[in-house]
Amino acid sequence: MKSKGILVFLALIALVCAIPAGATTPKTQAPQITGQYIEARTADVYTGPCIANSEIGLAGKQAVMGWHVEHGAWGNVELDGLSVVAVVNSDITLGSPDGGPVHAQALLIVDEAATDAQRAALVNFAQAQTGTLLSKILAIEAAPMRFESNIGGRHMSASLVAGNLVRITTRALNEGDEFCHNEEVYYPPLAGNLEHAMPAVALEAGYRGDKLGVTWTENERRGVFLGSFAN
Repeated sequence: MKSKGILVFLALIALVCAIPAGATTPKTQAPQITGQYIEARTADVYTGPCIANSEIGLAGKQAVMGWHVEHGAWGNVELDGLSVVAVVNSDITLGSPDGGPVHAQALLIVDEAATDAQRAALVNFAQAQTGTLLSKILAIEAAPMRFESNIGGRHMSASLVAGNLVRITTRALNEGDEFCHNEEVYYPPLAGNLEHAMPAVALEAGYRGDKLGVTWTENERRGVFLGSFAN
């Protein structure tokens, strides 16, 4: 029914995903860096218990996180227009409410257009947004980045391409994406300092590199967050 679709959409807008209390920027202090964020997981983040319970421990061990800086600096290094991507491979389902300590390995991809100082700042910035998740970095690579985002309306979408390593394209959720009919945001985003984050569907999301010992491609997975950050 049309009314149900409107309620679902409004409910999605109202979902501000949990962020650690200490990770948000104080309202009295203007953020030093702002931009757009995308995250793609190998498990459904918008789902019901019927699917989530079947995936825990089996799926969701990999993730791609991408930040595109629109304005600002990190460590007094200007980063306007640059992007950084983190690719993570874990031993457990990331963000699992029943999971123990996460032992993850990561690859960081920095913007090819960045200087050496900017690349170092991008790495430090990404680590600061994710707690200990990016504490074990196996490699840092540079690649050309293309980050496009349209998250202001009902037909929100975004895409991220990092060289030949990462590709994500998305679409908005719709009523046809409800399988259990009690779906909700089951997992919070992996990054902090997000002003908002909305679940979406990955038309395609994957990693094709050789640094993590695993590659993957997801299609039509309800495993994406689109949002913006301020820190």
